[in-house]
Amino acid sequence: MKITSIGEILYDVYPDGKRLGGAPFNFIYHVWKILGNGNFISSVGNDENGNEIINHLTYIGFKTNYIFIDGNHPTGTVQVKLLDDKTPKFTISPECSYDYIELNKRTIELVENETDLLYFGTLSQRSETTRNSIRTLFHKKIKYFSDLNLRHDFFSKEMIEEALNVCNVIKINHHELEKIKSHFQLTGDIHSVMEIIVDKFKLDLLCVTLGSDGAILFNGKTFDKQKSTPAKVIDTVGAGDAYATILSIGYLKNWDIKKINRLANQFAADICGVEGAVPINNNIYDKYIREFNDDS
Repeated sequence: MKITSIGEILYDVYPDGKRLGGAPFNFIYHVWKILGNGNFISSVGNDENGNEIINHLTYIGFKTNYIFIDGNHPTGTVQVKLLDDKTPKFTISPECSYDYIELNKRTIELVENETDLLYFGTLSQRSETTRNSIRTLFHKKIKYFSDLNLRHDFFSKEMIEEALNVCNVIKINHHELEKIKSHFQLTGDIHSVMEIIVDKFKLDLLCVTLGSDGAILFNGKTFDKQKSTPAKVIDTVGAGDAYATILSIGYLKNWDIKKINRLANQFAADICGVEGAVPINNNIYDKYIREFNDDS
């Protein structure tokens, strides 16, 4: 099972310090921890933050082969303010290195020959350079997964439509579903709209996350709704990326959607109980590694 992610790696900057983040990185970091492998295509600046990121990832054994060094643009940063309910408010820096991801022959061969599923989002596609790079990787003989993450105004109807047409699996939250309904002039309740989207775009799986109310997963035939409540919420940053990780693994393993949704909700709840999007303590991954190994 070979999963590749392309997009942003950055620092989430909290009032008390900075932590690694970026949805495509969070996702592939969890994949790497659970499966023991994973490839990440991105870019950092030739600056203090970029050097720090590369040195840290190298130290922990995370492959940086496809993280390019950009001498012209700074490493990405996002200012994070936690609201009273522990949900984040993001202020995203413009013109960052991840806006200028360019592919080479080796990277294209990685996707063509060593990838079963490619993950991408929309934030890094706010620039023409990275968007064109991601689009270059479409229509290969692999599976595609997009966590749309419709942040601020860094997306367009065309970008959403292309992702829906390319992907086998799509994950959105309930706010993003409303944006899609508006863009495509869809009406109806959440279930009927999910049915329309899956049918129109021939998706294998569509997930709509509902915040503290869990998530609905639909495979074109069956709906499954589940939730898992964190013992304690530290912050919700990265919870959706954790859900996406289990969703992608479960999809490739052809797990029943009830199992996928149950484990994905549990992992998202676990991430809500730690600071930042990627945990320092590896014990959080143990039960998910066991689930994967028991099914291998």
